[in-house]
Amino acid sequence: MNESSPPRSLYRDTAGSIGNYPSLAGARRARVAIVGAGFTGLSTALHLAEAGDDVCVLDAYQPGWGASGRNGGQVNPGLKYDPDTIEAMFGPELGARMIDFSYGAPDFTFNLIKRLSIDCEVRQNGTIRAAIRPKPAAAVRATANECERRGMPVGLLDAKAMAARTGTDRYMFGMFDARGGDLHPLKYALGLAAATRKAGARIFGGSEVLSLSRQAGRWVLETANGSVSAEKVLVATNGYTGNLWPGLKQSLVPVFSAIAATEPLSPTVADAILPERPVVYEAGNITVYYRIDAQNRLLMGGRGPMRPIGDASAIRYLTDYALRLWPALAGTGWTHGWNGRVAITKDHLLHVHEPEDGVLICLGYNGRGVAMASAMGNALANRLRGDETTPFPMPISGLKPIRLHRFWPLGVRAAIISGRVKDRFGL
Repeated sequence: MNESSPPRSLYRDTAGSIGNYPSLAGARRARVAIVGAGFTGLSTALHLAEAGDDVCVLDAYQPGWGASGRNGGQVNPGLKYDPDTIEAMFGPELGARMIDFSYGAPDFTFNLIKRLSIDCEVRQNGTIRAAIRPKPAAAVRATANECERRGMPVGLLDAKAMAARTGTDRYMFGMFDARGGDLHPLKYALGLAAATRKAGARIFGGSEVLSLSRQAGRWVLETANGSVSAEKVLVATNGYTGNLWPGLKQSLVPVFSAIAATEPLSPTVADAILPERPVVYEAGNITVYYRIDAQNRLLMGGRGPMRPIGDASAIRYLTDYALRLWPALAGTGWTHGWNGRVAITKDHLLHVHEPEDGVLICLGYNGRGVAMASAMGNALANRLRGDETTPFPMPISGLKPIRLHRFWPLGVRAAIISGRVKDRFGL
């Protein structure tokens, strides 16, 4: 795998120049050092630099190399749990902040892209949550009711409306949320990196942080060829988290999510599938998600092999399912197939930790990272600056390693098989 650029994908082949971020050499100082140049790290660095702060970003590869440059490109609102559940779990005050923040994250992201003039094929055409069977349909209806009660811009879609919006009669019910949309994630990551560097932050690629230690009242981050001494540190490594901080790697499960992309479809076929170009994700135990991009390619995503892949033949279940949904795709070429790791937490919530003074950790987006990570950057920057004028939107939790974590590959496979069985029989 080429460490200087993202692995081959549709995004990599269509992103154009990926920029050049040299590796760290020698000793540097910064007020804030950030580990990870994905959406979280870059957005945090951007907002710090725009406030005049001295910030340095270190990545083992290059900006956008991980999930930020390989994901489904869906900009979706909300958390794993419904609003009422979030308030029951965290109370009316923090719960309300979490709801407002997570459901408002797409607007934050779209506004950020507009403000920075990032060319990333961005569209705010909405998100559809689709249900195939009665049990997920009831869950989607409950979500919609809770969102409507809070004045959110959502609408219910019956089977007829779903068929008109998705070009298939497979769905019995759905919820449309006008705040969602899509983008080219690698172009967004690269544009965010360029804007961050322009704002004054220093970004180093090919600079894996090998150790983090406290020395003379500061944090020292060591790489193969250099070091950074900083007052504060943010670790934002998500699905590619290693052993930099004790127990952190064991607090989440890195699950591979895969995407297959077609050749550009004819306007007739593309308009028959998603005429209004929303993004769609299915409700259920094992999520399938899809969209049509700006070049009329269909992108189908879902769980895939627990290993890196390089073409669509490795994820035939996704391409076969697309043909089941839309028989008109018969004979269509699938030009790309790729995958990457998303970070799944035991409670399916974003985790923010402060294990020691001056160390902030944020990871575990559970597949909802495009919007949430972008918005978290602003919140994390405020916390790193000591700005207490705006309450932090997420709980600060203790770091809890998952029991028997070393068996996670077996657990993931078992969970996928179990989930597919449950989805098939409507459990």
